[in-house]
Amino acid sequence: MADLQLALRNLLRNRRRSASTLIALAIGLTAILLFSGFKSNLGATMLTAVVRAGGHLQVQHRDYFLFGGGNPSAYGIPGYAPLVKAIRSDPVLSPLVAVATPMMRFGGLAGNFEAAISRTVIGTGYVAEDLSRMRQWNEFGVPVLRPRFPLEGTAQDAAIVGVGVARVLQLCAPLKIVDCPVPQAAGTARPAAPAKALPADIADLAMTESAAQARAPASSGARVELLSSSARGAPNVAALNVVAAEDQVFKELDEVAVLVHLGNAQRLVFGRAPPQATAVMVLLNRSDQLDLATERLREIVASQPDGQALAVRSFVELNPFYAQSEKLFDFIFGFIFVLIGGIVLFTVSNTMNTAVVERTVEIGTLRAIGLRQSGIRRLFLLEGFVLGCLGALLGIVMAVVLGWLVNHSGMTWLPPGSSERLPLQLRVLANGPIVLGTTICLIVIATVSAWWPAWRAAHLKIVEALRHA
Repeated sequence: MADLQLALRNLLRNRRRSASTLIALAIGLTAILLFSGFKSNLGATMLTAVVRAGGHLQVQHRDYFLFGGGNPSAYGIPGYAPLVKAIRSDPVLSPLVAVATPMMRFGGLAGNFEAAISRTVIGTGYVAEDLSRMRQWNEFGVPVLRPRFPLEGTAQDAAIVGVGVARVLQLCAPLKIVDCPVPQAAGTARPAAPAKALPADIADLAMTESAAQARAPASSGARVELLSSSARGAPNVAALNVVAAEDQVFKELDEVAVLVHLGNAQRLVFGRAPPQATAVMVLLNRSDQLDLATERLREIVASQPDGQALAVRSFVELNPFYAQSEKLFDFIFGFIFVLIGGIVLFTVSNTMNTAVVERTVEIGTLRAIGLRQSGIRRLFLLEGFVLGCLGALLGIVMAVVLGWLVNHSGMTWLPPGSSERLPLQLRVLANGPIVLGTTICLIVIATVSAWWPAWRAAHLKIVEALRHA
């Protein structure tokens, strides 16, 4: 305790130099914590977007992830209904699960018959009510308000397309999409004619119970014909009423996405055959339950008749972009920490070296009255430790205050995985281990920075130190 008091007094002898060193330490820790808060917010935003779209876990055919995109019917889950029921009723897993729902993904060709335009698309069938509940999941309080799933409460022939799909198929006008580019040829063309019935050969392919219904005039609004290959290789066509266009964030996905009701997707791919699903999505109440839920879900899957052919995959495995982004920001955080740690190291070392020079006579006197070399080293190391502790405390306070100011400044930004600008949030204290670890590391660096000056001071010859002027 006496050495600590003496270290504090020595720091107060030159307050200007001590204050400048203290401020440098505080600014360094503040910068690290602010970036850590930005990284935590980015991670929470991306995780929320990914989980809302596909859940925390998915049960798939073990080969679907690698090969299913080209032939989803060959890698489907025939008995998905009992599996979903088992997940929802399991006494261990059901308290952890918010939503368990099947989905169906397939490839096809979407066309706007009136404009004589078509393009390849990726269709996805959902249970609309379940996906709407998934979109409300917001464990981390991300300030994003996603509207309810537009397919909820609509007819079975309803569909949602990406904004890019609507643009390519020239559906912007009927869908009332603002700021939608129009090709020059289309812009100078004559007004579109009233909706026409499908050609006879296309109508014959349409999956409807009645040929008359297939040839009926299209209703008002945007209509597309979706062509897909059935499980037996025969083409199937569905006439869809597009109820909305949604931005799918990534341009490549936005220009191929078509979302339909699960039943419609299954009829397109399997016709009158027993329906299948390409995946069962499982949304958890909390992300920290992922390991427990994964282990239990694998046990449930293994108990199913076709369980050996199925695999449980997490959202991290299913979304490589998310995992790569997390690793990138971890690397950037480590790089920034090393840079600021180096600045702290040299700042404290320079301060201690200057103190050794100024207090050479004092060091000689202390050694002359019997203080050992270890005592001299301990004295200077304590000064570095005190500087580190005070700088860390001030840095945390500054980071919290600046974080609060940024969070209430109204600034917005467009994060990865989002199609709308969000308020800029810095979750400074969201990750306790990072805050604690960074603070301890900074204190250790400040203490270690004083080691070399302390060693020099301890090895000064007493006679030469007393002669120093």
